[in-house]
Order: sequence, then C-alpha cells, then structure tokens
Amino acid sequence: MYDLLIVGGGVNGVGIARDAAGRGLSVALCEQADLAQATSSASTKLFHGGLRYLEYYEFNLVRQALKEREVLLTAMPHIAWPLRFVLPHHKGLRPRWLVRLGLFLYDHIGGRKILPATKSLDLTADVAGMALKDEFTHGYEYSDCWVEDSRLVVLNARDAADRGADIMTRTRMVSAERRGDHWKVTLSDLETGAARIVDAKVIVNAGGPWVEDVIRNGVRMNTSDKIRLVRGSHIVTKQLFSHPKPYIFQQSDGRIIFAIPYETDYTLIGTTDAEHEGSPSEAVCTPEEAAYLCKAASEYFKKPVTEADIVWKYAGVRPLYDDGASSATKATRDYVLKLEDADGQPPMLNIFGGKITTYRRLSEKAVEMLRPHFEDLDPKWTAGVPLPGGDFAVDGVKTLVSVLQGGYPFLTPEWALRLVRAYGTDAHKMLGDAQSVDDLGEHFGWNLTEREVRWLMDREWAWTAADVVWRRSKVGLRLTEAEIASLDRWMTAARSVADAAE
Repeated sequence: MYDLLIVGGGVNGVGIARDAAGRGLSVALCEQADLAQATSSASTKLFHGGLRYLEYYEFNLVRQALKEREVLLTAMPHIAWPLRFVLPHHKGLRPRWLVRLGLFLYDHIGGRKILPATKSLDLTADVAGMALKDEFTHGYEYSDCWVEDSRLVVLNARDAADRGADIMTRTRMVSAERRGDHWKVTLSDLETGAARIVDAKVIVNAGGPWVEDVIRNGVRMNTSDKIRLVRGSHIVTKQLFSHPKPYIFQQSDGRIIFAIPYETDYTLIGTTDAEHEGSPSEAVCTPEEAAYLCKAASEYFKKPVTEADIVWKYAGVRPLYDDGASSATKATRDYVLKLEDADGQPPMLNIFGGKITTYRRLSEKAVEMLRPHFEDLDPKWTAGVPLPGGDFAVDGVKTLVSVLQGGYPFLTPEWALRLVRAYGTDAHKMLGDAQSVDDLGEHFGWNLTEREVRWLMDREWAWTAADVVWRRSKVGLRLTEAEIASLDRWMTAARSVADAAE
C-alpha cells in the first residue's frame, strides 16, 4: 500500500515524488516511457521569470519564478548556471521606456540577491553587438539562468529513489478504481506486457500532455477542466557567435525568441507557440516552424540563418491550463492543481500546466494540499537542498573540473567539463578507480565510454541509446548514426546479460 502513486515521469511528477518521499510518505511513480521523454526534455532549458509574461499581467507567476531562480541555482550548480541575456532595442517595436520599465520590474519583484542587475549596452562597442546588424546600436543586458532540463528530471528521480520512492519507467497506468479507502491500480510493463496491481491511498496525476487522458480513460472520471496543447519547437544550428551571452529577440508578431550558446559548438534558437493537434508523442518541429525561427533570428544577425545551418530540431507540447485565452501565446503558463476528494473518497490530485522554473514550488504545494490526508506529514524541506552531485558552491564548477582532472589526468578539459556539468561531485564516483582511458571500457564515440553508460543504466534508468545520447546527455550531436546504433545494440546485449543474471 503506497501513500502516493504518481503518474508521469516529467519534471512535476519526479519533483512531487522527491518532495513526498523526503517527508516520510511511501511513493511510487510510473512513467509510460523514459523519464523526461516528452515536454520536460523539449524546453528552452531556462530557469527564468518570463520577461514577456509581464505584458500579460502575470505578475504573480513572474515573481514566483524569479524568486525560484536563485533557490534552484544553489541546489544544482552543476546543471544550472547564470546567463547574461542581451536584448537589442528594436526601434520599430516596443519603445525604449517600456522595455526599461519591464526590466526594472524584472530586477526588483523577485528578491534578486545573487544575480547581477540589468545594465544598458552600447552595441557598437560591446562584443555582443559584433554578430548583429549595424542598425542595432543600443540594448540591455539582464540576468536569467540555464538548466539542463532532462538531467533535472533524472536527478530529482534519483533523489526520490534514494529517499525510498519506487521509480518505474516504461510502465503505464492502465486503469484505477476506488476501493473503499484506497485506489486499486493496474499497471502494465511496456517491455514485457506483464500486468501489476498496486494499492495507493492517493493518485497524483502528473501526466503532462496526457493529464486529460489519465482522468478520462485511466480513472474514468468526468471533469470540466481542460488543457490546451501548445507546441514549442526549437532548432539547433552551427555556432552563430563565439561569446557566451545569449540573445532575446523581439518579433513584430509580439513574440520573442532566444538564441543561446549551446553545447560549446552550437546555437539553440526557440521557441514557437503553435496549437497542437494529435498525440503529444508525435510533436515535431515542422518545416514552417523551422523557417519561422530562421527568419526571426535573421532579422537581427548580420549573417542570415538558413535551414542549411540546422543540425538538429526538436519539439515538445506544453500542457497549458485552458483559461480561454484568444491565442496560444496569451494562454497562462501558471499551474493549476485540482484535488478531487469529495465525500471522503480516496483523493486524486490533478496537475495542470506549470513552468520548469516553478516545478519545486508546484511540488511543494501539491504535497501540502495532501496534508489533511496525512496528518504526520513532515515539514517542507526542498528549498536549497542539493540534488545528487550538486553539493558544491554555485561558482565552483571550474574548481571541480580542475580537481577531476587532477584525479584523472587522462581527461581532456572538454571531457572533464562535460562530466562535471552532468554529474557534479558524482563524476568521481562514476569514474571510480580508473587510471586510464582503457579502464573505462568500450568507447562508443566522442568521449562516451562503457563506464558512463553502465552508470546511466544502473542508476539513472537509461534503457536505450536515445535515453543516453539525447536525454541523459546531448552527445547525440557528436555521434554518427552508426555509432548510436552500435551503442543501442550494446545496451540491448547488456540488458540481456543482466536479466539472465537475475
């Protein structure tokens, strides 16, 4: 009998699992595919307040998100770090006074302590102006933060598991029925087809884009609450500029896009806001969306961005709460939590919407809403508590890279940095007693080795090559299709050996 059964292995689901397990509840989480398989690995990868949301008067959402940036930075300095965004002033769009007012609010409503304030830029003299068209002479520089989104999910799941939660990937909830004071839930292992019955006092529906499907088809419950599926697409191009500052570009249609330094040698450009029809799992960056992003970036960069520059595309579906907004761009990004526990029935908590920046606050609030059903629930605890590997100073990455290279001299600076950014202080545990590259086992291409893949399979629920090269890392940008296929075959064989041993 679990206290909570959480449906969905995105950032909200694993965040709730971590929070609840750390408060003494028995927790199980089922995810129909891989952790962060859908929305949570397809974001723009930012911890940010959402500067443009100020125009839609979402002051509370922006305030919460801004406050969270620094709380999250202290808990995960390996996968999150500060960025200084450059906002060129476009004379034909928002007036300068309005932009400056928005940035003033952005600086002050969130209780900023670590991150530096906004400043004006002379783009004719600053390095950030070199890649831009000559017409952009003035701009602003302000703070927000990067986060490795899919690693955020996996590390929350790891911490939840370390605190006692059962994390079941590739396991779908087939049905759930109320039986007296609890739920009887049927789960299906998607690899073997085997069914499993579990009991839970509470179901938490964190299905993301599938939240309505869980309500209507899994639990067979009527509800008037709906979500709005909005597709956000991104393109990754060859490196468009060499400095570390990302850009935020205003568009004539009222939207904004980002152009962000990515994985050392690339630039990430996104995102779009398009109504999505069909299954969330079928979301792709359409040719029209890719062309839109190229055109939007080309309005600012001296050198036009073309489709020939694109090396990778991805898309995800945001499950926004349907508040009746006239367009996808104007739909609220805030989360809505609905607890169904009328007439003393076993509760079900449905999670609608949300931003990656406020996932911890959402998780905390979700567990607090269940307090009436768990009188001995421990107090809130997650603020600032490190995720696995994050137990070092916010500005300690360079030091950690140096220490890692000192212990493992065969690591190149680039390799050591990648491992620190992925695993933090756990990089030492992963490398173990290795004295040379040969000690790390088979080499799969670039700097991905057997030692790392086994760690990901044993501790991070990696099952396929795609799990490793696109969600646990982004080394898929560096590997050939043949290398990825070879890795997949190796992992399949390794799983077979492990299954036989069991």
